[in-house]
Amino acid sequence: MVGLIAPQSTATSDRVHQTVALLRRRGYALGPARLGGVCVGGALSESDVRWAVAANPDLALVEGLVVERDAGRQARSIQSRALGHDADAPPYIEMTQRFVRALVSVAPFVRSVSIAGSLATGGFRASDDVDLNLIVDDGHRHLAYVAVNLLGLAHAVAHRSKPVDDLTRRPVAPRLMTANLILERSQCRPLLRQDEDMAFELLVSQPVFGLDAFNEVIDANPMLIDHFPQLARKCSALLIERGPTWGLPAWLFPARLDGAARLLGAAGWRYMQWTRRHKPAALARVAFVRETMRPYTLFDTWSQS
Repeated sequence: MVGLIAPQSTATSDRVHQTVALLRRRGYALGPARLGGVCVGGALSESDVRWAVAANPDLALVEGLVVERDAGRQARSIQSRALGHDADAPPYIEMTQRFVRALVSVAPFVRSVSIAGSLATGGFRASDDVDLNLIVDDGHRHLAYVAVNLLGLAHAVAHRSKPVDDLTRRPVAPRLMTANLILERSQCRPLLRQDEDMAFELLVSQPVFGLDAFNEVIDANPMLIDHFPQLARKCSALLIERGPTWGLPAWLFPARLDGAARLLGAAGWRYMQWTRRHKPAALARVAFVRETMRPYTLFDTWSQS
């Protein structure tokens, strides 16, 4: 019996360490209970996570967070963000639901919208922007990007008093709603990337609209479930309901408009990077997020989509 338990216990410790390292790459950490829920290879109980930390010399419990031992100094700032999340997040979740309702009413080619980033993972501050992951009809990626940004600009004007930092400060209005990842439906069947980082991105995102389209992506990419079996039970408490009337007709947005939207979107994106030219931390954060999203980033070069 002892011989059977030891390998299993070692495997649990390795899974916890693998998850902690994944979270560290994204700049945050979790406590034992929440960490167990998003563990690589399937959910673990809080007691299992605490055992794994005690058994692994490379892990530590600092400020209530499970971290790699050499990352203990970062735990306090991460915990500070987590403590502020419960106070800062609720009004922004409601705001995002209203925004998504407006977005899908004017952009019928958008099939799914999920909250991602710090608002989804539990470290949101009022100075952050809201990251959104979208699934859209083929030939409409750039149209979706422009729609999010134009509607987002109008939305942000109404929230000019929002706290900002170097990443969310903009000349006209704060950066509030951000297109983090935009996938065309054909890109999802299958995804070019089915690694643990992409699987985790989908695991922690919270669908607000189009849960069926979201789950179609999971069904079409079973390797994602190999990394995180929790994806097979994906649900969301944030879904908005369709109204009796639902927006503009799709024929107003033929795919041939995507080329013009690409030019407009690229110009806007380059302008935003120019406004951050003296803010190295903000540029570094943008570069990191784009690296984690490749090969699905927009505007890498003028010749790429």
